[in-house]
Amino acid sequence: MRLFAAVLPPPAQLDELGREVDRLVRLPGADLLRWTSRPGWHFTLAFMGEVDEELLPDLRARLGRAAHRTAPFPLRLHGGGHFGRAVLWTGAAGGLDEMRLLAERADAAARRAGVAMDEHRRYQAHLTVARSRTHALDLRPFVTDLDAFEGSRWEVAELALVRSRLPGGGPPGKQPRYETIATWPLGGAAEPAR
Repeated sequence: MRLFAAVLPPPAQLDELGREVDRLVRLPGADLLRWTSRPGWHFTLAFMGEVDEELLPDLRARLGRAAHRTAPFPLRLHGGGHFGRAVLWTGAAGGLDEMRLLAERADAAARRAGVAMDEHRRYQAHLTVARSRTHALDLRPFVTDLDAFEGSRWEVAELALVRSRLPGGGPPGKQPRYETIATWPLGGAAEPAR
């Protein structure tokens, strides 16, 4: 199964971002972007790709320990940016050092559980809101509008393990489906919260 570790913003913060994205989709050129769906908005901490089910018990235990060793931290959705001409995202402000540490711990947990991970890179907190359908589109006007975006603060209190189901067939532009399969409280017990 295709898995990643993530921080999932609460519904109120997702609603704030939704109102901002609703504004962005009215900008010139917005129809050249494929906007991500709100149920899929998350901060990926460690992307694991395809994981054998036999690794899941050890992976769960190790992610639980990573969450237990990390204290809750404040976060808010903030500003925006882009990766080349392909990805438009909103960022985060607040406990970025703590989030980076949680990402490193989730990555290490997966590696120690035997998950074949890509090369380790420095973590940059971002939540993808759109992908370009063409590399000819300049994303800077969208980033300029996102620069003023300031979401309200929340306390990140759990680490989530999420399953991603990629669309197979169906209409073009169909979004992946995400299913949270386990969560662990930060700074709490090493057992999954659900």
